[in-house]
Amino acid sequence: MPAAYDTYDYPSYWEGREYEHCAEILAIKSFLKKIPKIDSILEIGTGYGRLTPSYIYRGKRVILSDPSGKLLKIARSSFKGKKVKFIHSCLENLPTKLKSKSIDLAILVRVLHHIENPDEAFSVIKKLIKKNGYFIVEFANKRHLKAIISEFFHGNFTFWLDIFPKDVSGKKAKKSNIPFKNYHPDTIREMLEKFGFTILEERSVSNVRSPFLKKYLSKETLLFLEKYLQRLLAKISLGPSIFILAKKQ
Repeated sequence: MPAAYDTYDYPSYWEGREYEHCAEILAIKSFLKKIPKIDSILEIGTGYGRLTPSYIYRGKRVILSDPSGKLLKIARSSFKGKKVKFIHSCLENLPTKLKSKSIDLAILVRVLHHIENPDEAFSVIKKLIKKNGYFIVEFANKRHLKAIISEFFHGNFTFWLDIFPKDVSGKKAKKSNIPFKNYHPDTIREMLEKFGFTILEERSVSNVRSPFLKKYLSKETLLFLEKYLQRLLAKISLGPSIFILAKKQ
């Protein structure tokens, strides 16, 4: 059965989004410095391998999984070698493809917003990660600064306290049955704790994502600002994307 992204040109989506791409790599590489040893890395929802170069050097064994055969084929052409394994599977079926407690580091970026039931996803990932293993997870932040300002001007003064996910699916997404959900940071933190993960660090990412700023400032300038804002704004979770490094206890 074809996956939703089999009919979507995802590589083209990232054209003109070099700042956002590099901002995510900044967060991932900062987390990797806090992990002493990694044998096996699993990226869930790897797509065409956009983020793979940012972490592949750290693992002796790297597993790239995605439900889209089309995107995984692109990844296969980019990363060849004995240390890289490819798994064509959705997240829910990964326990049938991999041994329990066999992964040192699991990475889940730009996937959670497509998941209706994060509890199920975290349960699967918990099964796959070794004791004292690590988990890098990203989610679209419901409570980002632009959303708070917009809701305030619409008279919703308690928006930042509302913990329920916000459905931001467009018409095209609804036709293809792909959910797009923004999550409240407290919801994700509570889920991680529920499934036995301790949060080691958070990063607020893509903090200066603005068509106006991208028009007048160079990518290098934006990333200079991003580097210093990621940890600072993580304390109040104001970025559109939140990255978390967690450890399984």
